[in-house]
Formats: sequence, structure tokens, C-alpha cells
Amino acid sequence: MNQGTTLKMGTRILVTGAAGFIGMHLCDRLLREGHKVCGVDNLNDYYSTGLKQDRLALLQGRDGFEFEQIDIADSNAVGRLFKSFDPRAVVHLAAQAGVRYSMERPDTYVSCNLVGFFNIIESAKNSGVRHLLFASSSSVYGDRSDAPFHTSDRVDRPVSFYAATKVANELMAHSYAHIHGLPLTGLRFFTVYGPWGRPDMAYYSFSKDILEGEPITLFNGGIMKRDFTFIDDVIESVYRLLKLPPGTENGYFQILNVGRGQTVIVKEFLTILESLLGRKALINELPLHPGDVPLTYADVTELEAITGFAPVVSIEDGLKIFVDWFIGYHTSISQSTAAI
Repeated sequence: MNQGTTLKMGTRILVTGAAGFIGMHLCDRLLREGHKVCGVDNLNDYYSTGLKQDRLALLQGRDGFEFEQIDIADSNAVGRLFKSFDPRAVVHLAAQAGVRYSMERPDTYVSCNLVGFFNIIESAKNSGVRHLLFASSSSVYGDRSDAPFHTSDRVDRPVSFYAATKVANELMAHSYAHIHGLPLTGLRFFTVYGPWGRPDMAYYSFSKDILEGEPITLFNGGIMKRDFTFIDDVIESVYRLLKLPPGTENGYFQILNVGRGQTVIVKEFLTILESLLGRKALINELPLHPGDVPLTYADVTELEAITGFAPVVSIEDGLKIFVDWFIGYHTSISQSTAAI
């Protein structure tokens, strides 16, 4: 295992996408470890801004946390932020997410995922950041049948524009690492799920529709396989990687799969969810969506070798934790609405 550097108490860490699912959980962990965190988010309305505000409410007011609402596509705003906060490490999670939405609004992916990404790495280079970690995606692997997916596999055949922007991010990052010696780690996340998750993800939308008696949309008969990765395992991996910047031996650059290292058939995942919710789903079946792939499956041997950590949360345990949160959260929203 790479011994890396010590992440000293009070290290200034910038987290973009701080009101997002992974971003909020990471900020919480960093604050609990005693670091100074600047969270950045533009709070766009791709999904509920109320959920984003509720996540932020868990962070705001805590010692060591500050928040800036800016659009990372604004180079001047990003530059000012880096000068004022002067981060020693950056975790760049802000992005326009969603494979299917990228077919409707590709322009937003150019603005956030390409222009915004450039602004972050350029400012990081100019500020002497010691390590920049950035969110890539399992989507970069495209439509593959050979599995598990290795970071050495070809990723030049993306099947969605979202995936294409993530491949572009990896190439941009590699060039900055090579030219400027900026330590960069790309994180290919595999279907992250858990409390405070994204409403556009299947596990969240399925839960909502099942409880409301609405039909769920099941693509391709639910025979797709996904490498579901619980949020706590993701955060543990990312936190350990923060103090393990790549050095000269690998050109200041590394790409790692962040996954469970196991697959679950979506139909079986749905059966577990139905059992936890105590209701059967009404199902509307559709063919495989043009931007989707039938399989994601991470080889995580590199991640485990570097961090000394292997993801441990099973799909059964992870979904139980999510469902308990989901019911509690939405019950509280309903009660608040009824009281108005």
C-alpha cells in the first residue's frame, strides 16, 4: 500500500458538488476528521433543490465549514474562490449527471463537465494544490461484455454524451498531470447508492413509485447487471485516497475504479427493495435505453492495493439502510407540508 502523505488536522479542502449526494457525505466525513472544508455548488434544478438544501443544512453552521454558491463554468468566480480559500486538496464532484438527460440537454454537459472541469484544474494548477481527485464514471467503459472492468481497458467508445464528457475529463487531467506535475486521481464511480441519494437513480425512484402505487419503468426486462456501491464504502475509499497522491512513478496521475466488485441483477435488486418496502411494484417494461449499458462490474484490486480498504456493505444491508432513511425523510416532509 502506498503510504502517501499525512492529511494534517485542519487541512483546507475544497469540495465541489457539496450539496450533492456524494459531496455532502464527503464534507461530513472531512468535518468529523477536523478539516476545514469549503463546499461549492450551483444548486441547479436538475432534481429537487429542496433535497439539496436539506443536505446542506446538515453541514452549515458546523465548525470548519463554509459554503459558496457559484457556477464552476464561471472562470472568474472559480479563480476568486481558489485565491480566497487557498485549498491544499480538492475533490471535484460537481458535474451534470445523468446518462439519459445528456440526450436532451447536451449543452449543459459541455458547460459544467467540460468548461467547469477545465476551470477547476486550471485554478488548482495555479494554486499549488497537492492533490486533486475528480469524479469520473463507470459509464466510460461503454457497452462491454468482458468483465470485470479494468482501468487498463479501452474507453474510447462511449455510448452516451455524459460518458464522453467523463472520458474527456480523464484525458484533460492526464495532460495537466504530465505537463504541470499536478497530482490527479480520477474516480470511476459505480452506481453509488444510500441515504440522501439522487432521486433520478433507480433505487430512489423505484422506492418512491412503489410506495405511491405508481408503475415503475423497468428497462430491458430488468436483466441488466449493476455494481451497486454503498455510500459509506465510497466515502471511506475517497478519504483514504486524499492522502495518497500519485507521484513521479506513475506520472502524477492515476485512474481507479470505486465499486463493490460484485454485480446484482436489477430484477433481484427490485425484489429486495419490494421486500423492504412491503409492497410489490407495478411494472411498465421498456427496451434498453439507447444511452444505457447491460453491465457494469468493477475490478477494484488497484483500489484495495492502494488504500488497504475493501468495500464491505452488501446490497441487502445497504438497501435496508436506504429504505429506513427514505421512509423517515419523506414522512417528515409530508408532515411538514400538512402542518402548513
